[in-house]
Amino acid sequence: MSSIFAKIISGEIPAYKIAENDHFIAFLDAIPLVKGHTLVIPKKEVDLIFDLESEEYKNLWGFAQEVAKKVKSAIPCIRIGVAVVGLEVPHAHIHLIPLQKVEDMNFKNERLKLSVEEYREIQNSIINS
Repeated sequence: MSSIFAKIISGEIPAYKIAENDHFIAFLDAIPLVKGHTLVIPKKEVDLIFDLESEEYKNLWGFAQEVAKKVKSAIPCIRIGVAVVGLEVPHAHIHLIPLQKVEDMNFKNERLKLSVEEYREIQNSIINS
């Protein structure tokens, strides 16, 4: 089931990492809806989020909560929206999306095209928040 996320986890593909531990990793979305759009994933390869073992599922959400707080403190927004869609990549993942308005979370919106410098600035801002 090797996906692009598995390649990010293994280091084959670079990503703008926000947080990481032995079981989970968070990184900026490569094609974000808004600045600060972050993905949180388990390192264990599993397609469907509800197929995670109960404890792992709870721990993933706890990790996502920590990351969301960092994103919220670094990116000007009203709140952090959460989505679990799972159709784009066959690897369980949580979208954390800084919101100014509900429309910011519409996956039909045109995605941002950020420069390397913009990604690094956002990454550093979140890591250092």
